[in-house]
Amino acid sequence: MEKNPVTTLDAIRELTQSFPGPDEEAMAAARLREPQLTKPKGSLGRLEEIAEWLAGWQGKHPAQINLPRTIIFAGSHGITSQNVSAFPPEVNQQMISNFQNGGAAINQICKVFDIELKVMEAALEIPTRDFSREPAMDDGDCAEAVAFGMSGPDVGVDVLCIGEMGIGNTTASAAICHALYGGEAADWVGPGTGIEGKELDNKIRIVRESVILHKAVLVDGLEILRCLGGREMAAICGAIIAARLSRIPVLLDGYVTCAAAATLHSLDAYALDHCMVAHVSAEPGHRHLLEKINKIPLFDFGMRLGEGSGAALAVGILRSAVACHNGMATFEEATVTKKS
Repeated sequence: MEKNPVTTLDAIRELTQSFPGPDEEAMAAARLREPQLTKPKGSLGRLEEIAEWLAGWQGKHPAQINLPRTIIFAGSHGITSQNVSAFPPEVNQQMISNFQNGGAAINQICKVFDIELKVMEAALEIPTRDFSREPAMDDGDCAEAVAFGMSGPDVGVDVLCIGEMGIGNTTASAAICHALYGGEAADWVGPGTGIEGKELDNKIRIVRESVILHKAVLVDGLEILRCLGGREMAAICGAIIAARLSRIPVLLDGYVTCAAAATLHSLDAYALDHCMVAHVSAEPGHRHLLEKINKIPLFDFGMRLGEGSGAALAVGILRSAVACHNGMATFEEATVTKKS
């Protein structure tokens, strides 16, 4: 993994306390233009909100989408030794090859919407520790993975779509959510790659017992991430942080991506204001999680693939919002009579 001056979780905690807010002038300019466009007020619904949100977080009006990027963060999980997934760990590297060869669903969606695709392996060859027995990472490992993710959002990217690949990471996501929000372990555990019956019962048990095991040290979101998460999930947090500091709006994908993001939200309720959630996953815990982080997804297509597939698909919605806001004629330009 690439190096970054951020070497401890305490340094990351400090970073989250210095997040910039949106550009109020750019948002005001978007609000000023919107009522002048040739349509009834509010008739484009969330497209109007998106145009204003993009302007605020890009720090300019009008907003533009010229260089969207999808990053897939990939990591390996030691928890797979507990038979929590329908697929073996070697699928991680096989799918990386598939991404690189253009054969995955995310490749096709990125082609359709002209999105740059980048795959970042977070020490894929080194699984995290089995968190049913010990913390998944130590402080330095977790901080290094966060720092690695911070290198992903280059200056010039104007929308960042975040996805992931990691056999076992829906188990990690469920454990993170259970640790953050309580309830029953079964509230957060779903089939992931397709387990059911006794295997699903085992996954629920692993999540429940693992949170109990680490309960004494789960003092905040970053400790929860360290004990129960994966390197790719820590890297997702790093990418979200770097995007905030660089004024890049973010589209979050499904359950795993949002579970990682929730660890930042637990530190600061405004930490994800520059993020929209693309879709609600068919993984049942995702819907509960979105309520906790106060996010309304852009669509619900019953998807549960990961890879950033839902986030990339949502770029089409963002582009439509920008096109309408920037390209529509005003009432004056079109000589259309406004509502009296």
